[in-house]
Amino acid sequence: MVVSSKDGHYDWAKELKEFDETKAGVKGLVDAGVTKLPRLFEHPPETLQSRPKLDAVHLDLPTIDLQGLGPRRSEVVEQMRKAAQEWGFFRIVNHGVTLETMDAMLAAVKRFHEQPTEEKMPWYSSDVRKQVKLNSNLPSRENDPASWRDILSCVFSDDQLHPEDLPLACRNEVLEYVKSMIELREIMAELLSEALGLPSDYLSSIECMKSEALACLYYPKCPEPEKTLGTPKHSDTTFLTLLMQDSTGGLQILHDDHWVDVPPVRGALIANIGDLMQIISNDKFISVEHRVVAQPVGPRISVACFFTPSVRAAAKPFAPIKELLSSDENPVIYREFMFREYCQYYKTKGEKVESALLHYKIR
Repeated sequence: MVVSSKDGHYDWAKELKEFDETKAGVKGLVDAGVTKLPRLFEHPPETLQSRPKLDAVHLDLPTIDLQGLGPRRSEVVEQMRKAAQEWGFFRIVNHGVTLETMDAMLAAVKRFHEQPTEEKMPWYSSDVRKQVKLNSNLPSRENDPASWRDILSCVFSDDQLHPEDLPLACRNEVLEYVKSMIELREIMAELLSEALGLPSDYLSSIECMKSEALACLYYPKCPEPEKTLGTPKHSDTTFLTLLMQDSTGGLQILHDDHWVDVPPVRGALIANIGDLMQIISNDKFISVEHRVVAQPVGPRISVACFFTPSVRAAAKPFAPIKELLSSDENPVIYREFMFREYCQYYKTKGEKVESALLHYKIR
């Protein structure tokens, strides 16, 4: 699908438009038997390169076991504080979400994306106001490359979304999975509050994680994975993200200036701190850049649950939590901002997401 203008230059806008109008997504390209990567999906070499691996050092995410939380609470809180402060990412196991619920959700996402294109077309949209939509998360800035994935997004404002707004192919599984995510969120909010040295109900009381955006991701096998990415380098705008991935792998996080593979562990969830949590914690917790590499095998299925503020909280300004500040040891780092303002600024930066946090720094 390489398109050239009359003077011989690549016509990015035309290719983007033609791809989007198929409403078939990346899955449609694979179904059509594409053997060469369309230029729209080619990423610059500098964004594809991995930094040198650390020699003779095995890096792996911290794993936090939530089993028997009662008698182990102080131990778990300290583990979470350390992981959120040093890694920004950690695995959680024995989290209360059953394997049956997880497997059913992964199967439902695969089932939805592998429907005939005609069945999915009604869901395909680039309208950000839609609570449920399918797209390929296409670039918003001119000449930015597209990513090799399709995504079904389901937004639960204040924990609510009408069941009939969800595709029948995955409706029951999405509702059950989100119910489990909400239950786990309450536990995580308490533990993260305590890890910041705050009362356990603090984060819940400010309703910073009272809404959920579910991203049901489908990464088809790629004909030329060395030229593209499944998800480019980014940090999450959210307060907290909980990720479930299948057995395929491909997630990498940037740790100590090296890309570190995050291999799947059956039954585990990946938790990561978002930019907004880094801001309100005044850098006590860190939001870390991560990406998903494209692969010659697939599909890879993953489900990310992004926790965002309630409608009421989103209408109020956020800023570093006053109880965490002191004029000498912990001076305020970030200015006050509105949630929607931050998200909008993030989107305008495209691939330059690493500068979004800097934009809100006071010093």
